[in-house]
Amino acid sequence: MKDSANRYLLSFVVEIQPEVLPKTDNSVGIDLGIKTFATLSDGTKVDAPKPLKKRIKKYRKLSKSLSNKTRGSKRYEKARLRVAKFHGKLKDTRADFLHKLSTKIIRENQTIVLEDLNVSGMVKNRKLSRAISDLGWRQFRILLEGKAEKYGRDFRVISRP
Repeated sequence: MKDSANRYLLSFVVEIQPEVLPKTDNSVGIDLGIKTFATLSDGTKVDAPKPLKKRIKKYRKLSKSLSNKTRGSKRYEKARLRVAKFHGKLKDTRADFLHKLSTKIIRENQTIVLEDLNVSGMVKNRKLSRAISDLGWRQFRILLEGKAEKYGRDFRVISRP
């Protein structure tokens, strides 16, 4: 199977025995933000790569180039492919950062506490929507939940007031 950027995707299923990490006494609370991606309860601040913010000019140029082409032409297809590869690179950069951070947090702490954010409501604010979408908060929460379950850690979400 290929994605929109003509990259091949391979999927297979493997049964694994869930490995349980050794217990630790550490616990951490995570506060997500826009300027710094995450502020941990021990004072550590983690900056996000913000892949779209760094490359917004290139994206606008590629997008404008695509919109000027005639649909169905070879040049349109080339421009569409460039935009698709650009989006693929953004997605890969963001996913790599989120996987590395979530794995680090899970390995170092027994209990992880995360604030519950109304991401879908926050994205409706047109001044914040691009920045919030560029960070990938929801994906980070999903990764933390899955890895906590896999490695035998406690994951809690503090509800909104």
